[in-house]
Amino acid sequence: MSDVLWQALDYLRQGGWIMIPLGLCSLLMWAFIIERLQTYHTLSHHDISIDKAMRAVTESRPGLTIEGTGLRARLVRSFLVQRAFVGDLDAKILQQCAMAHRKELGNRLAVIAVLAAVAPLLGLLGTVLGMIETFEVISLHGTGNAKAMAGGISVALVTTQTGLLVAIPGLFLSGMLSRQANRLRTRLDEFTTMLERLLKRPALHEGGAR
Repeated sequence: MSDVLWQALDYLRQGGWIMIPLGLCSLLMWAFIIERLQTYHTLSHHDISIDKAMRAVTESRPGLTIEGTGLRARLVRSFLVQRAFVGDLDAKILQQCAMAHRKELGNRLAVIAVLAAVAPLLGLLGTVLGMIETFEVISLHGTGNAKAMAGGISVALVTTQTGLLVAIPGLFLSGMLSRQANRLRTRLDEFTTMLERLLKRPALHEGGAR
């Protein structure tokens, strides 16, 4: 274990100071990716059925509890807390609740994409800095001092490699998360439309008024 740690530290040292922002970029990106994966998994599972959700809306009563952590359960819970049993007002409340949940689905996706795109640019910056360092050594000592040139070359290669290692999985997972978010948005829109039609039935409001 200690050998692996020392090898990792030596690898970071070869890349120079540019490895610090690259490391921070990688840590932030993976933290956001893991958070989004957990969130989408929670929203996709342990949900209530459509029939149960519709019954909860039509039979709304004080003290009614909606179990589940899925997207439908969260929407119904937030709507039942705010509903007013007044015609079009309930439909508008439902739309506002759905809009809030829809916005939450896109949280951090843009940041993940930006961090994945920034990583190879930081690697390219390291490449430029490494080549500048190499040319400075060549101008002072010529091409005969291979040891002096190795520092600049290692900075150029290591930072480029690290930038690509961060960016490739980041871009792939960013696209996958965006597709998951779009599927959840479609599911939310369809479910919201279904509930909105249910709320506009006259018999439902007459029952709620009584």
